[in-house]
Amino acid sequence: MRRRHASQSIVANPVLIGAVTTLVAVIAVFLAYNANNGLPFVPTRQLVVQLPSGANLLPGNELREGGYRIGIVEEMHPVQREDGTVVASASLKVDESAGAIPIDSQIQVRPRSVLGLKTLELRRGTSPRTFQDGDTLRSSSGAVPVELDDFNTMFDKDTRVAVRRNLTGIGGALSGRGPELNVTIQEAPRFLGHLAPVMETLGASKTRLPRLFRELGDFARIVAPVASTYANGFTVSANTFEAWSRRPDRLAGTIERQPPTLQAGIESFRIQRPFLIDLATFSRAMHRATDQLSYALPRLTPALAQGIPVLRRLPEINEDLRAAFVALRELLTDPSTVISFRGLTALFRTLNPALRYAGPYITVCNYFNYAVTHLGEHVTEPDRTGTSQRTLLNQAPRQDNSPGSLGAVSPANGKGVLSGTPANLHSNAYSAAVNRAGLADCESGQRGYLERAATYSTDPDLKIVTDPRTPGLQGPTFTGRPRVPSGQTFSPIPEIGPAFPPELDK
Repeated sequence: MRRRHASQSIVANPVLIGAVTTLVAVIAVFLAYNANNGLPFVPTRQLVVQLPSGANLLPGNELREGGYRIGIVEEMHPVQREDGTVVASASLKVDESAGAIPIDSQIQVRPRSVLGLKTLELRRGTSPRTFQDGDTLRSSSGAVPVELDDFNTMFDKDTRVAVRRNLTGIGGALSGRGPELNVTIQEAPRFLGHLAPVMETLGASKTRLPRLFRELGDFARIVAPVASTYANGFTVSANTFEAWSRRPDRLAGTIERQPPTLQAGIESFRIQRPFLIDLATFSRAMHRATDQLSYALPRLTPALAQGIPVLRRLPEINEDLRAAFVALRELLTDPSTVISFRGLTALFRTLNPALRYAGPYITVCNYFNYAVTHLGEHVTEPDRTGTSQRTLLNQAPRQDNSPGSLGAVSPANGKGVLSGTPANLHSNAYSAAVNRAGLADCESGQRGYLERAATYSTDPDLKIVTDPRTPGLQGPTFTGRPRVPSGQTFSPIPEIGPAFPPELDK
């Protein structure tokens, strides 16, 4: 028999290997469990922050600067100050690698996710003085954001009912009125073009607009004593016009018979002349009846007594009216009023080219009706996670530089897909509606999926779409027009803002 070697290898001992493995696992679990409280052997220092509200901040939440973790929240507890106010005191464990923190720095509670997770954000100051280990940053330097739950509390039951009623009313108002809205937008540039010279004329000093209102004030002052008479006359006239509106056919017949009636009246006046002479003689004789007024006045006096209190209140009303017109005159003579008119003129000059550019998207491509038709279902259709819009936003694929994640260093190019459909960057804003000749070139929704349209990219493997124009004339949409309506002014490229690159206007 062969003698066994006296000193066996450690690797050949299963008990020792199991013990070492168990020890390594325990140490790994201990480090993972205490990772939120900081790793061992990492030098740190303490900093106490007092905030007006804890805002659901918990021990273990991170302290970040510029998106990088530089510490954690070690402990949270309330503290009562000397003035009786209670604040939230957070003990922070800050990594020494973060460097010295100036005393004018600010700390703000920020949401990390929609589920309520919070983080602290450090905004470093510029003071040469810095916090020492264990110092306290007062709450005057802290800021607490508005919670999502607090924001949603404003949509109480009454508000939700009112919002639904508004959506129903707006939907009913817009339903079936697409052509009218298109005509309005089509005519808006021409209307605003005529409105600009009108506003310039009103704002000119030679127009003497303040004098107009001053004279209107004098007119109101003169008319005030007989205001009740005029009011009664308008009331009677309103009743008369209301009666006319019931029988428009008879009113039309009356107007048709007016010319022969007036002709007959002219002829009758010649016959009435002797009667009018006799009426004048009778009226002169009626002056003698005025001697009898002394007997009739006792009956008229009570009526006048009732009218005197009413007449006494007229000066107060006139004073208020005069003060109103004085204020109006001061407003019109104020130089800032003319500046406001000029500002409105500048506004219309800016708005007109914007409508010239936006008009073809509605009058030719009919994009406004397409967007509004299903807007209510897009925003309000519920599902298990919220609404359809929120579901679409949450369906971004997991890939390198995904559109649904932060920190992308290059455009989404469908690379490194872990789950979901590969996504590529499509940011071709300012898609065309018409070409320079006014023919329909409705690019949005008129073509299939573009694999690449990037003039300024030299990388052939970068499958992105950034050019605002695509080659060729796309034509109108299903319910669009073949060209800009006759008489409508338009612009195929924006006339305001930065100049459009000529090489992209294909």
